[in-house]
Amino acid sequence: MRTAADVADAATVLALLPGDGRVALVDSRFVGHRHSLRLTLADPRWPAAAAPGVVAVRTPAARTALSRAVMRSRTVDGVAEQSAAQLAGDDGALVRPERGGLVAAVPEDALARAKAADAVAAVDEEKARLRAAVKSRDGFFTTFLISPYSRYLARWCARRGLTPNQVTTASLATAVLAAGCAATGTRGGFAAAGVLLLLSFVLDCTDGQLARYSLQYSTLGAWLDATFDRAKEYAFYAGLALGAANADGDDVWALALGAMVLQTCRHVVDFAFNESIAGTAAAAGGTAPPRGAAGENNSPAFALSERLDRLGWTVWLRRMIVLPIGERWALIAVLTAVTSPRVVFVVLLVGMGLAGSYTTAGRVLRSLRRRVPRSEQALKALDELTDTGPLAEAAARSLRAPARSLPVYAAPAVAAGGGALLVTLALLTPYGTWWPLIGAVGYVLTSGFAVSRPLAGPLDWLVPPVFRAAEYTAVLVLAARSEVNGALPAAFGLVAAVAYHHYDTVYRIRGGTGAPPRPVVRVIGGHEGRTLAVTVAAALLTGTGFTIALVALAVAVALVVLTESIRFWVSSGAPAVHDETGEPA
Repeated sequence: MRTAADVADAATVLALLPGDGRVALVDSRFVGHRHSLRLTLADPRWPAAAAPGVVAVRTPAARTALSRAVMRSRTVDGVAEQSAAQLAGDDGALVRPERGGLVAAVPEDALARAKAADAVAAVDEEKARLRAAVKSRDGFFTTFLISPYSRYLARWCARRGLTPNQVTTASLATAVLAAGCAATGTRGGFAAAGVLLLLSFVLDCTDGQLARYSLQYSTLGAWLDATFDRAKEYAFYAGLALGAANADGDDVWALALGAMVLQTCRHVVDFAFNESIAGTAAAAGGTAPPRGAAGENNSPAFALSERLDRLGWTVWLRRMIVLPIGERWALIAVLTAVTSPRVVFVVLLVGMGLAGSYTTAGRVLRSLRRRVPRSEQALKALDELTDTGPLAEAAARSLRAPARSLPVYAAPAVAAGGGALLVTLALLTPYGTWWPLIGAVGYVLTSGFAVSRPLAGPLDWLVPPVFRAAEYTAVLVLAARSEVNGALPAAFGLVAAVAYHHYDTVYRIRGGTGAPPRPVVRVIGGHEGRTLAVTVAAALLTGTGFTIALVALAVAVALVVLTESIRFWVSSGAPAVHDETGEPA
């Protein structure tokens, strides 16, 4: 720590400090809680952060900006606050972390200093720190039935030196154990599986709370938390399917795969809609509103949502309706313990279907009144979310000219038409014929047509979830209609591998690094290439040959995407952003 006598001295000290690492300016008059300082100085997520009397920077670019801001400051008293204001005005990248009631102040005189000291004494720092460890916006089940005690478990872990990554791994191990118990097919196994799944969720909440309590954020940790949630849920689905077979020979693999398909498509709807409105305010030359898309305030759906938000109980009700992870896992755990796997999946499919319909309808209604042009950032994100392979890319190039004259809603309509044709032919024509393959060829062409121009229309964000639904459902239908032993479990593995790739794409886009490299997308075929490969296998291969083809494709996709993804997240400094909180539609 070094003390500066004046502005020039502060600038000199900054220039002489090592070029790497975090640098902070703290006003000598600062009064506040120690943890309010930690929130600004020690959080590795922000390139620049500030609180009253404190400004901290982490990246070289932010360091340079801070040096310029110090040189423009008028006096050494208040230099931290003056520099923070200038940093915020330069590029808007400055973050002011929420302090959750903790005090941070720069008193001007002795009386103000005494009042600030009294304010510090009046707040229990440890209680405020525990409150801040819990997400400010979460689902009903998590907020009222998990977080009231999981925060204390997080503190217990912190005091014993445990890291969030260790807790995340424990959560995964517990969920895998729960899946193993469910796979036994016994009543006791199902009851134990339900209890262990709830325990896994408690640990899942604890790892994030531990990260916030101890400020132990990391790229790897965010990626593990995001991907392990999906791995845990899908492993439990597989355990239930195995348990049903072991209990009484009930084959529920189609239901398990259907639940995975519906859940993933629901998430892609949310991801695509949110990415479609990213940067809309900047594109319009304005400032983003606190929630929702820029310009969507004209939407009746938005106005209704705002009115409902004034009634506190409706916020919680709408968060429960969308069946976020807490409510969903609680439902799965209870039903697993007291009913059968078939009942679990049927109830889950109905609940997720209703939740998906609710959220999708809300987003469509908001989009129909959208008036602000889509930003370049949003257009790029939507293009990356389509997961377009080389076949659809070639079709898009040849169809670009006629696509320019189509109506504004043509892209999602064409994509949905091609997907519907594919699934209908796979479902209604005799298995083993060439009709599904003809549908797949049509799907390649319509997919290329849908992406042959930028996805700038009000409903063009629906194109990525339509592609996901078409690919996953086609695999499900062909595997189910083959009636080949092992085809559905193999299809489950294939969709799980592809879904991982799609989730990984979302987390990278949210982290600001963009989608996986185009060569990776091309090697695994893109959504249309994989769909075509599965229909070819269904037409040419009989018996166990089709199952072997699905397993081979699943292994190939998993090897490629996991190898590249692990390499990226282990070596990258970009944040993996994951948040499933039951946001109302």
